[in-house]
Amino acid sequence: MIAGPSYSSMGETMSFFIVTMTHPDGEAWRTHLAAHVEYLNLLVADGTLKASGPLKRISKRSDFLIFLAKDEGDVRALVDKDPFGIEGLIETLSIIEWDPLFGQFANESSGQLAGQPVTAFGRAVS
Repeated sequence: MIAGPSYSSMGETMSFFIVTMTHPDGEAWRTHLAAHVEYLNLLVADGTLKASGPLKRISKRSDFLIFLAKDEGDVRALVDKDPFGIEGLIETLSIIEWDPLFGQFANESSGQLAGQPVTAFGRAVS
C-alpha cells in the first residue's frame, strides 16, 4: 500500500481529509448552529480545519470540510465532538484522505503524482 499524502507538523505526520456530512432540517439544527460554527472557528484557529462550508443546490442540508489530521480516527473524533455530532444531527458522514497536489494546499501535499515528483509534469513545487 502506498502511504497517503502527508507532511510533518511538530514531529507528527499529518494528512488532509475531505469530510462530507448531511443534517436533518428543522429546529434542532437551528438550535445548535451557533455552537457548531463556534466549534468550527476553534478548529480553524488551531489549524486543524482548513476550510468548511455548506454544499449548495442539493436536496439535503450538507457540509464539506477539509481537515488536517494524523489519521481518519482523529477526524472522526473531531466530528464526534462537534455540537451537531453530540446532538445526533449528522445523518451521513464520509471521510476520505486527500492529496492536494495543485492549488491552495499544494505546498502541504505529497508532491507525488503517479509515483513521480509533480515537477516531472512541468509544475514547480514551491
